[in-house]
Amino acid sequence: MWISGTSQYAIRAVVHVAVHGADAPVRVGPIAEALKVPRNYLSKTLHVLAREGVLKSERGPHGGFQLAVPARELSLARVTAPFTDVATRHCLLGRAQCGGTHTCAAHSRWGAVSAALQKYFATTTIADLLGDRRVRASTPANPARHRATTRGARARRT
Repeated sequence: MWISGTSQYAIRAVVHVAVHGADAPVRVGPIAEALKVPRNYLSKTLHVLAREGVLKSERGPHGGFQLAVPARELSLARVTAPFTDVATRHCLLGRAQCGGTHTCAAHSRWGAVSAALQKYFATTTIADLLGDRRVRASTPANPARHRATTRGARARRT
């Protein structure tokens, strides 16, 4: 199993929307610019995700995309499903037939990797990918310095 470029862009776009679309929809242009992806290509990808219920789309001057499902409930498997079937295994050695009685030398060892990848996509959520970013954004880098700065600010206000 290899995930397609479209699936990779879909994950990156959904993460971007999760980060920037909490208060208002995010337009295609800024997402495409941030991800360095062609706007028309990304627009089609985002509309597929909207049809699949991953994103919600609003038209108009204040329109754009937002998550249709909370990030903690949105698995990578659901995001990539319209573009790549994670369960589909392609022969690592490029054989047209690889499976059943016609397996290649890598087939049995690759099966474990494929199963682990399927499990990862099924159990990893968009929120999992945002975990470190959200913690860093809400936690001061140096808590002791933050407390001292806060005390100093309080002293100046009184």
